[in-house]
Parts: sequence; structure tokens; C-alpha cells
Amino acid sequence: MRADPSPLPPDPRHDWSCLDRAARDAAYDNNAAVPDAAAQAAARNAASAAYRAAHPGALDIPYAPAPRTALDLYPAADPAAPCLVFIHGGYWQRNSRDLFACFAEGPAAAGWSVAMPGHTLAPEASLTQIVEEIGLALDWLAEHGPAHGLSGPLVLAGWSAGAHLAAMQLHHPAVVAGLAISGVYELGPIRDTGLNDALSLTDAEVAALSPLRLPVVGKPLAIAYGTAERPALVHDARDFHALRSAHHAPGPLLPVVGAEHFSILSELRRPGGVLVRAAIDLIEGRHA
Repeated sequence: MRADPSPLPPDPRHDWSCLDRAARDAAYDNNAAVPDAAAQAAARNAASAAYRAAHPGALDIPYAPAPRTALDLYPAADPAAPCLVFIHGGYWQRNSRDLFACFAEGPAAAGWSVAMPGHTLAPEASLTQIVEEIGLALDWLAEHGPAHGLSGPLVLAGWSAGAHLAAMQLHHPAVVAGLAISGVYELGPIRDTGLNDALSLTDAEVAALSPLRLPVVGKPLAIAYGTAERPALVHDARDFHALRSAHHAPGPLLPVVGAEHFSILSELRRPGGVLVRAAIDLIEGRHA
């Protein structure tokens, strides 16, 4: 585990009942916390459009009937190479897989395949349904991936809400390990923010879909966060790793020094980046 040199920020949820709605919203507002968030997103979207245009061979492949339940595949030259299955973020209600294509660059440079599933967004789908859709995407990859040049082990990764979805499907039999980046692993406080307007989380969903409340999955899971993230996300990452460690589940805690919620993904896009190396280590660790 890498040491986080920055002081641990206080968790605003410790005084949650004393906060008004605006303060609770701010605790999870990554866009407002990063001054150039819009510029970073615009650059990401442009780079992703260029990457998709340069790799058009296996895009928009349906894995289920809904319009967004499709996969973009970027097979490696070696069909047996590991495959990073990357789930986009957007608090389960924004964004789409095509806007994150550029983050296949880092794994591809390491000789990996990449698969990017989309999913239905809230409020059209409940969070329960979204989690189930990711399971269907993994079912599809297990059955049909080899026919598309993806026959290697699957490492399930995700960023932000995608990290939550990756944690929720780590148990899937097709998955050998996971990489959760800047995720939310406790849903209770989300119900007290504007994010819940679209999610409409129920008591049962908070209990069943909060990784911090669930039995620990023993597969390797690297949990990454930026040291300049919103404190609630920093604490979720550290608490989730502590829970897993208490149950002797493998996988490092990876604080990315100086990174905020958006810039952390540069470590997945950059060949040899911290997050690319983390994915490789998960696979190599299986054979150590």
C-alpha cells in the first residue's frame, strides 16, 4: 500500500445531520470542486471521438435490448491478452461509454484489450437495474468475447459511479480482479442530495447496493483515489480498503498524489501510468 502524504481531510458525513442541503450537495459535487472540470471533460470527449474514429472495428455491439446496453471493444493483437472492462462514471445518470474511449490508450499500450460497456441511465433505470445490466455485459463478454478476439482474463474497472458498479460486480464469475477509481461505496448519504432526484434510492437498495455494507468479495481489488478528491470520496475509498483488509481480501489502496476527480484518469490513459500499472499488477499477482 502506498502512503498518502497528505493529511486526511475530515469526512463531512460525520456531521451530516447538521448540514443543509447545499452543503450536502457540495460534498459530492465533483464538477464544482474542480475549476477546470468542464475543460477537462471537453478535452476528454474530443480525444475519445478521435480514438473511436481510429478504432472503428467493434463499436456499438448490443449486449441487451435497451438502447444504451452496448459495448465498444478494442481487441489487442493477442486474443489471450488480459482485457480491461471499463465502466464510465456520471453518478449513474450522466455520460456514455463513447466519451471515455481515450482511456483505452494506456491499457492498449501495455498490450491489453479493452471493453467499454454502456448502461441505461437513471431515472430511466433504477440503480438495481443498472447493476444488473453490467452483469449482463459481463455475461456477454464471457460468452462472445473470444469470437471478437477477447479470450484473456477480465479485469473489471470503473471510475466514479463506474467504480461502484465494478465493486458490485466483482463477484461475477468471468471477473478475475478489479480496479475501482474514485468511487462511491456507501449510498446512504446520497439520498440526502440532489443526486437522488434521479436515483430515488430505496432503503432496500441502499442496503443491497452499498459495497461497504456487503460481504467482502475475496478477489483482488485495487482501490484508487486522488488526494485532492472530495473528502467523502477519499473516506469511502479508505474505508472500503480497510473493510477488505480486515477480511484479508487482496488488493492495494492507491492514493494518487495531487490528483482530483478528473485528472486521476490521466494515469489510465498514459502508457505506464499508475492505474495501468495497477491493472497489470493485479494480473501478475495472480501468478506470483
